[in-house]
Amino acid sequence: MGRQIRVPAVLVAALLLAAAAGCSDPAGPGSAGGGDAKPQPSASPAAPPSASPAAPPAGAPAGGDVLPGMVTTAVARTQLAALKVAPVGTMAGYSRAKFTHWAEQGNKCDTRETVLERDGTGVGRDGECRAVSGTWKSLYDGVVVTDAAKMDIDHMVPLAEGWRSGASGWDAARRKAFANDLTRPQLLAVTASSNRSKGDQSPDLWQPPDRSSWCQYGRAWTTVKSAYELTVTEPEKRMLTTMLDTCAS
Repeated sequence: MGRQIRVPAVLVAALLLAAAAGCSDPAGPGSAGGGDAKPQPSASPAAPPSASPAAPPAGAPAGGDVLPGMVTTAVARTQLAALKVAPVGTMAGYSRAKFTHWAEQGNKCDTRETVLERDGTGVGRDGECRAVSGTWKSLYDGVVVTDAAKMDIDHMVPLAEGWRSGASGWDAARRKAFANDLTRPQLLAVTASSNRSKGDQSPDLWQPPDRSSWCQYGRAWTTVKSAYELTVTEPEKRMLTTMLDTCAS
C-alpha cells in the first residue's frame, strides 16, 4: 500500500470556497439571486420631449405684434385674395347704438378697460376697474401716453365701415360680438387724436401716420374682414396689398 498524503484541512476549506465562488450568479449584485447586496439604481427613464412653447393666452398678443389674433403675411394675402369685392354699401339705418359696446367683461370691467389693461404696461386700476396709471404706446402714431384719458379704444374695422360692408344684415348678437371682439385684432388702444383722425375711413382713405405700423394694420384689417365675411372695395384692396408689401416676409 502506497504512502497516503494528508491534505491540510485549511487547504481543503479554501478549495471548497473557491469552487463555490466560481458557481455564483453571473448576473451580479441586484439580480434576483443576488442576496442582500445593495441594488444598483435602475437606468433613468428617457426624458419626455420638451413641450412646445405655450400659446399666448386668449386675448393676448403674440410676440412682435401689439394686437391679438394676428396672422402671418402669407395668410393675410390669402385672406385678402378671398375677400369679396363690392361697391361701398349704404349707411341707411346705421346707428352706433346697434353695436352694443362696451360689454361687461366681469370684475366690474368692461371691454374698454380690458383693452387698456392688455395694451398698456404697469396699468393700475381703481375699485371700479378704471385705469388710473400706466403707459401706452399708440400703434398709429408711435406716441407714448401716461394718461388713460388720452387713449381711445379703436375698432380696427370701424363700426360704420362694418355696416357698409355687410354688418347691416347681421343680428344684434353678431354686432355686439364685432364691437367687443377681444380675440381677433379688432380692438386696440391708440391716442384719441389718431383715432378721431381715422374716423370710419377705410385704408384707401386713411393710413396710420407711422408707416412702420402699416404691416400690422394691413394684416389686422384683412383678418377682421375675413373673419366676419365683410366685403372690400377695389381701392381698399389695393391699399391693403400695399400695406402687406411693407411686411418683412
